[in-house]
Amino acid sequence: MALGSTGDAVLLAGCALWKKRNLLLGLIDPVLEPVVKTIVLAVVSLLVFRLARLLGKSREVKIPQWVSPAKPMLFPCQTTHTRLFPKKHSFAYSYLMVGIPVGWEGVAGGMISTGNASSSKSRKGWYQIDAADYLERGNGHIGLRGKLDSYLESQGVGPSQYPYAYLVTAAKFLGYHFNPVSFWYLYSTEKDMTAVILEVNNTFDERRMYFLPSSESSIKALDDVEVTSSNMPAWNGPKKTSPKPLRRAWPKDFHVSPFNSRKGDYSLVSHDPLAPSMEGNGSIDSTINLSSSKEHTKLVARIISEGPALDPGTMSAWQKLKFLSAWWWVGFVTFPRIVKEAGALFFKRKLHVWYRPEPLKQSMGRRADETERQLETLFRRYLRYMVDQCPAALVVHYVPSGLSDTSTETMTSPAAKSNSDLVSSEEMEFNVLTPAFYSRFIHYAHDLEAVFCELNESRTIWVSRPELLPKLVLKKPPPPLHTSSYLDYGYFKLIQRLRQRPERIERPMTSSQPSSEASDTHTKVDIRDFRLASMDGYVLAHEDGKSRQLYRSLVLKLFVANGLAMGSVELLWLEQLFVRVLLAWLLI
Repeated sequence: MALGSTGDAVLLAGCALWKKRNLLLGLIDPVLEPVVKTIVLAVVSLLVFRLARLLGKSREVKIPQWVSPAKPMLFPCQTTHTRLFPKKHSFAYSYLMVGIPVGWEGVAGGMISTGNASSSKSRKGWYQIDAADYLERGNGHIGLRGKLDSYLESQGVGPSQYPYAYLVTAAKFLGYHFNPVSFWYLYSTEKDMTAVILEVNNTFDERRMYFLPSSESSIKALDDVEVTSSNMPAWNGPKKTSPKPLRRAWPKDFHVSPFNSRKGDYSLVSHDPLAPSMEGNGSIDSTINLSSSKEHTKLVARIISEGPALDPGTMSAWQKLKFLSAWWWVGFVTFPRIVKEAGALFFKRKLHVWYRPEPLKQSMGRRADETERQLETLFRRYLRYMVDQCPAALVVHYVPSGLSDTSTETMTSPAAKSNSDLVSSEEMEFNVLTPAFYSRFIHYAHDLEAVFCELNESRTIWVSRPELLPKLVLKKPPPPLHTSSYLDYGYFKLIQRLRQRPERIERPMTSSQPSSEASDTHTKVDIRDFRLASMDGYVLAHEDGKSRQLYRSLVLKLFVANGLAMGSVELLWLEQLFVRVLLAWLLI
């Protein structure tokens, strides 16, 4: 935000209007009252019209090739959490799940919608499932089936092994959803459930998918876990006539709760909601057990139907209205409920907090913020430049993080392009694990130091063959500060002066342990002269004026935020806004 901008003019006008508000209100009150009444009446009429239209019997749009007997369904459920170690704590609350056959697109009874057929506002249901929100982010145009096939191939599994799939998830309601876990039930050609994909999201916007095929060799399972919650569901639906439930166990490697470390093991018992042969009425019953690395049972979480599944295609308008009035609020309070229980665990049970580690390679990092997205574009071009300057026959497979499109880009050095014998070219995967890497990289003055520190210490990147990094990141003298613009010269000199090596990402394991920094009696000082970074030189020499302006603005904003706003660009923006409002108020 530059001083003297349109925003400053708006602030000045706003402050002036506020100080003269009594005079203005006296002038507009006679006109305002009928206008407000008209607007309120129009809004109410619009809501009534939309409600009446969506409660009506909507046509169900199907893809012609759709052959599965499964239907879109509404699953009223209850979830229970019972913590057994180190302190006991239990709670239960209502939870609504929506199930759709993977591959189906359209609108079911005006209640559930997914796919391109429901892209227009007139054909959207109350509960919406967007393919872009599941598995790898983005690429919603290929649909849920296309994304599922891509994920299975990434796991070394042929999609033809699972021709049928059913997704059970917390769908969007009025454009909002908070979705801790989704279940992908995978079926064989005989319509038997033979695998489950757990798609787990944490509150930090990170994600981990677990592919769990059925196996008799699973070494752990929940056989007869006794859940001690006093609020178990009361519904006694039809007894399961399905085959044995899927039982799997696997090591925990994803940070979900701040009250558990990333160590330990999960085990799952999940019943087929569509048994038998994908023709059942639908009943959710899945239990996840968390054990510590010392094999203490720490947590038992269960989600189970508290009533029969509902087919929106057969519901009357009255049934839909009754259902919406009973369940519309549930999705909105899921996150507040989690915060409430976290407060109870911290303040009442006195549990230690495990600070969030950066995600591992198998997990998906959070979404990048605006600054990180812009820096990623510049870093990607800089990486291409480094590959083009590499004298070795090197192929780099770059995997970005935090973007809606995280597809791999392959970059080939000139020596590798001209090499007729492709076997002699060396390949390296450069995988960014978290978008925090982009804002950290520009703090370093030396590229080789940056990649090795971020790889080995902070672990914001993963490289398949670290020994090839010196061939990519060449050690060279600092670039000269040559520019025809005095403004660029001044900005980059300021960048050079403000640049500081970022702190290593090393948090105490829990809130009960002091940080290593706090235990140090001496402050570590980098005595090297912070020269112009190689990326600075690249931007000055090879980027256009608009990109140079963007780069210097982003870098300076991050460096100033480190000193004035605890490294938060958002907090720096709020501080700027406060100063501008204060100045506008004083000037009027």
